[in-house]
Amino acid sequence: MSDEISLNTVELAAELTIAWLGNQNNRCTAEEVPTFLRTMHATITELSGTPAAPAAASDEAPAEQEFAPAVTVRKSLASKDHIISLIDGKPYRTLRRHLSTHGLTPEEYRRRYNLKDDYPMVAPNYSEQRRAMAKKIGLGSKGRGARAGAAAADAPKPVTKRAK
Repeated sequence: MSDEISLNTVELAAELTIAWLGNQNNRCTAEEVPTFLRTMHATITELSGTPAAPAAASDEAPAEQEFAPAVTVRKSLASKDHIISLIDGKPYRTLRRHLSTHGLTPEEYRRRYNLKDDYPMVAPNYSEQRRAMAKKIGLGSKGRGARAGAAAADAPKPVTKRAK
């Protein structure tokens, strides 16, 4: 009976890895497969309660974690009404607050997903709405008005004759 219950962790890890790779939603390069298989084997061994052999790769320093975007960059900018987050694939009019909940700054977000420096953080239509509202309430015009008033005050005043 113990022969029936005993697990061959290598075979089980290989079957699970094949099933994972067979899913069309998982994108994986050939270089990542052995690492995934080792991780799967270590996890199965740990869950089964048998001691695992120490991995040779554990001595190396872990490489910088690669992040797979939830959507393509092109799809994230497809709509003028929202920007789709590469973190979770959800639409947002502005990404700044969303990024701060994940502990990221816009620069770190761009670096994480190899985006250009001019990748927008605000949807174009939302930006235009905010711009129109700011113009309507007069934001930014105080400086222009103050300069125009100062220029008028500095202008020479015409001399008028007094009647006696």
